[in-house]
Amino acid sequence: MIRRVLCLLLLPACTVGPDYERPDVPVPEAFRGAGPDAAEQARSFGDLGWWEVFQDERLVALIHRALEQNLDLKVTAARILQARARVTVEKSFQLPTVDATGAASLDKTTGSDRPPINESYTAQAGFSLAWELDIWGQYARATEAARARLMAEEEFRRTVTLTLVSDVAGAYFELRELDLELEIATATVASRAEYLSLTRAREEGGVATMMDVRQAEQLYHTAAAAVADTQRRVAQQENLISDLLGGYPGDILRGRKLEDQRFDPSVTPGLTIDLLTRRPDVREAEQVLIAANAGIGEAEARKLPSLVLQGFGGVGASQINGTTFSPLGVFNFIPIINLPLFNGGRLQADVEFNQAVAEEALLRYQQTIIRAFREVSDSLVEVEKQREVREETEATVVAQRDALGLGNLRYERGVTSFLEVLVTERDLFDAELALARARRDEVLSFVQLYRALGGGWQPEPEPDRTP
Repeated sequence: MIRRVLCLLLLPACTVGPDYERPDVPVPEAFRGAGPDAAEQARSFGDLGWWEVFQDERLVALIHRALEQNLDLKVTAARILQARARVTVEKSFQLPTVDATGAASLDKTTGSDRPPINESYTAQAGFSLAWELDIWGQYARATEAARARLMAEEEFRRTVTLTLVSDVAGAYFELRELDLELEIATATVASRAEYLSLTRAREEGGVATMMDVRQAEQLYHTAAAAVADTQRRVAQQENLISDLLGGYPGDILRGRKLEDQRFDPSVTPGLTIDLLTRRPDVREAEQVLIAANAGIGEAEARKLPSLVLQGFGGVGASQINGTTFSPLGVFNFIPIINLPLFNGGRLQADVEFNQAVAEEALLRYQQTIIRAFREVSDSLVEVEKQREVREETEATVVAQRDALGLGNLRYERGVTSFLEVLVTERDLFDAELALARARRDEVLSFVQLYRALGGGWQPEPEPDRTP
């Protein structure tokens, strides 16, 4: 008898459904756009902590604040708590349920104008037991799925953290670029105001024409309008950063200028296989696949017989027509076997549904990996080409400044009209703005590469307080 009970209790180890095995997804040996020695570099740019990548102290402080106050991040923390509680709920179904119960009743049978024919009082108290043995592992699979969903929520939180770090950094660099644009536009307004005063003086002296004055005014007002528009964009960018920080719109303290932001130009993406474990969205997709795979076993277990043990044990007392019987032992034990016979194909359809869910999860897992490699390759090309764009734009600005100097000299000597100065000065303004944006895009390309490689979600290490 004892042997039979032990065998019955050991039955939950028999879980139906497929056990999870990580899919064999082939990955390329090297990232497209990486240098020839990139595959040999074990350490990746994505392995660096964000506090190592970004050297601007103000930016580091902003990221700290965002990680503490951002509401999207707090929402993910709440979702993790929900998933953690769900694991406990699913695991509880594998254990018996024990409740303390008590009951009392009064039964009385009387006739018309007669004393009671029968009168009884009954009371009992004890413990009730209900336990559905997890013979086929239905609840074990449900717990496995719940754990996987919890891990998926953890990885999703890391994804949100990665996105938040890169968004704050990107928004900050865009703000510094707008500051540079405002600086250029303000300096241009001052320069064009001098042009305008000089041209008016020349017109009064009969050296220049009123057309020259009107063209100088056009230059001045165009630059003044650019100042106002850039001030608008600066304020809106500060509001965006404040939102990322989880606060109301306000001023944002600045650190290094855009042209002083430095990144290592020899960054390497590292080994391709490491991308699967570094990027949290890839790991999240795998946990979703694990949960879907466990759902197949959970659905298959529902097609099989189930055994429920119910019982009660306690004490009671009763009084029948004034005669007391107390105390009384109360005990019952009822095993219940449920065997699904007909359900209109619902249980089989549930298995097929979960198989389709697992197939979708597998495809999304593969899709996430492919997208990750595309983003890294795009970012590598972006880093290389944005550097070239910035260098060429710098050369353009140098040439344009020389051209403006020559144009002013030619105009002062009466060799050319003021229109040449107008066009050259306007082109210089556009070139300087283009250089500011090229510098921004180059910096943002490093941020995008860092994000694509899965960097930015790592927690900052505690400071070493050892003496």
